[in-house]
Amino acid sequence: MALNLEDYIASIRDFPTKGILFRDVTPLVQDGQAFHEAIDRLADFARSVHTDVVVGPESRGFIFGAPVAYALGIGFVPVRKPGKLPRETVSVKYDLEYGSNELFMHKDSIKKGQRVLIVDDLLATGGTAVATARMIEQLGGVVAGVAFVINLTGIKQDEALKQYDVFKLMDLSDQ
Repeated sequence: MALNLEDYIASIRDFPTKGILFRDVTPLVQDGQAFHEAIDRLADFARSVHTDVVVGPESRGFIFGAPVAYALGIGFVPVRKPGKLPRETVSVKYDLEYGSNELFMHKDSIKKGQRVLIVDDLLATGGTAVATARMIEQLGGVVAGVAFVINLTGIKQDEALKQYDVFKLMDLSDQ
């Protein structure tokens, strides 16, 4: 019987700032059965889109993306914040609701034509996923899909995300 993974998401009001409802995946990760099921479902999607490599944005994308790659017997590529990667990188700057950010990936991490699955914990505006997709495409990769544990509803998402096959384990309100 499938678990209701929503039961393993904590909701914290006014974190990190007043007016925000923070959806915390930590309880899901801490429960072995729930974490295992979440990874299995994400891996099933990865198989369905014929993934060659998994990419995960820092930091919770590492938590979910690496075990998906392991389950498929394929590689995992970390996407990092500035100053974290030691070799030659590509980068993309993007806007957040309250500022901007920049993401980096090793220049040799994606090979031309590879089918890449982006895995992260939460889809809010989609800025991180779209920036990650741009780097993958810049390196000659094909975005096979984008997978999330949580899709926050009620938030305007980047229109560019609509061009990709988006999978999520659950929809939760931002309220």
